[in-house]
Amino acid sequence: MKIYFVCGEDSGDLHAANLAMQIKKNSEKIKMRGFGGNKMKDCGVEIAAHIKGLSFMGISSIFLRLPSLIRFLNFCKKDIIDYKPDAIILIDYPGFNLKIAKFASKHGIKVFYYIPPKVWASRRGRIDIIRKYVDHLIVIFPFEVDFYKNHGVQAHYFGNPITDEISKGIDPINLNTDKKVIALLPGSRDHEIRNNLPVMASITSNFSDYKFIVASTSGTYDLCSNLLLGTDLEVVKDKTYSVLKESEAAIVTSGTSTLEAALINVPQIVCYKTDMVTFYLARLLISIKWISLVNIILNKSLVNELIQKDVTSSNLTLELQNILSKEGRSKIHLGYNHLSKIIGNDLVSSNLSSFILSKI
Repeated sequence: MKIYFVCGEDSGDLHAANLAMQIKKNSEKIKMRGFGGNKMKDCGVEIAAHIKGLSFMGISSIFLRLPSLIRFLNFCKKDIIDYKPDAIILIDYPGFNLKIAKFASKHGIKVFYYIPPKVWASRRGRIDIIRKYVDHLIVIFPFEVDFYKNHGVQAHYFGNPITDEISKGIDPINLNTDKKVIALLPGSRDHEIRNNLPVMASITSNFSDYKFIVASTSGTYDLCSNLLLGTDLEVVKDKTYSVLKESEAAIVTSGTSTLEAALINVPQIVCYKTDMVTFYLARLLISIKWISLVNIILNKSLVNELIQKDVTSSNLTLELQNILSKEGRSKIHLGYNHLSKIIGNDLVSSNLSSFILSKI
């Protein structure tokens, strides 16, 4: 039996790797290949193309990278045909993977979509593509099950994969400071970091009793370091959970990290600033009240969100003072407890692998 994975970013590589590891435990005879990164490779997946050439975001970035994207898409289709998999597992990366879902379905390959596009937020027309070309839809937020049911699509929820990572345990880290720590999580993409990190870093002098630590990945470490030249901010790579665990509070660029900070119980401010073209187009497309996963899942405003022109030094300073206060921290921790109950427990990859193998 052969399975083909397709992901396009670091987070997808991580979740695909955890899933591949569990599939391998359940059935050692299964062969796996696909688009992925180093984590998938370490778990025994044969890498056809590395995700380092695929990760980008923003309307302007898409136009600039369109020729490269088309080449990757054509190569992926050809590689699938040559490999002849019994099933294909798509992880996130919707612009690319919805095209692969259609292609695979038309060639008689069973399609599993794990972490599908957030059609509840924008571009609901994609539901029709999912309904037509995806055999099994696996979602990572509980409310998505009812959402898809109301649109004629059966969705399966086994939990959120972040809980798998946290349940593995968080390695201790020595941050070489006697001060309390505030974490800065500036995003995983270059344009996010360029737009958000300098503003985040600008408030450090207002909190001299705290040590600010920037959590980066290996891929973003150099950019973060270069943007912070001349400052005393420390950049730590590939230790985000460890940094969060040691932190009193965090300033987080909107994305998966908002949920990670919440599940590690760190009070946070969520911010997001991007180029003007992407921002105004997003305003036309996005139909939800909030940008942070915390507020979206809770369906109420728990963590404060600063967007675009509101991402300023003065606003960040005021919001950080609030979540460092006893009252502010207590309110957020209470909301986080409710969030954890909604998300559910771990063993996500284990339960999902059993489900997939039962359907192939």
